[in-house]
Amino acid sequence: MTVRPGSAVVKYLPEAMTLRQQRLFFAEVESCFNIDRPWIVLDCSRLRQIDRSAIHLLLCCLEEAMKRNGDVKLAAIPPESRALLEATGVDRILEVFDTAAEALDSFRRPRVGVFQT
Repeated sequence: MTVRPGSAVVKYLPEAMTLRQQRLFFAEVESCFNIDRPWIVLDCSRLRQIDRSAIHLLLCCLEEAMKRNGDVKLAAIPPESRALLEATGVDRILEVFDTAAEALDSFRRPRVGVFQT
């Protein structure tokens, strides 16, 4: 399911992230990258567990968005998975929010230290 409020898109990660599921998910998300400045929120509320291959998928999504001057933010990550993101340093690369609504709202707020014209 995809929700598109404004110019941001929310994508829900599947419950299980097998390699097959990761490929299917990335193929689904790829269509979101076909615009200039894609803003994507990856909602992890359904995700049971995150591992290194799932982290790689998240970073691939960020890379594709950044190629087009966009951004990817994470929402609703289970506590155990959040600990792994912190241990690997991924929480310093991808912004993490408690809810998808907070992540969506963050796209609407101006960034501190960014010049606004």
